[in-house]
Amino acid sequence: QVQLVESGGGLVQPGGSLRLTCVSSGTTFGVDTMGWFRQAPGNQREWVATITSGGTATYRNSVKGRFTISRDNAKNTLYLQMNSLKPEDTAVYNCREWTARTSYWGQGTQVTVSS
Repeated sequence: QVQLVESGGGLVQPGGSLRLTCVSSGTTFGVDTMGWFRQAPGNQREWVATITSGGTATYRNSVKGRFTISRDNAKNTLYLQMNSLKPEDTAVYNCREWTARTSYWGQGTQVTVSS
């Protein structure tokens, strides 16, 4: 059974940091592309960052230099280190794992940036 479980969200002040974690099970994690997406209230879901099986990372412009995506294939775990958080980063963050033929989503974790 495929399962992606996110954790690490919470309430943080502007300028603060959080690290999100996504643990995958039942998939071919080591060969799959992984990514983080987010959805703020009233907005469409948007892509945040992607990391390939080989470790190549890409980011949306608004998080470049502040967020770092990484993965530990031995632990089937994806991470998102978020620094210098801004109120506009507030959203539900979901991890996604995919190949050309499959796509799996986690249930999401809430990140709220507020003073």
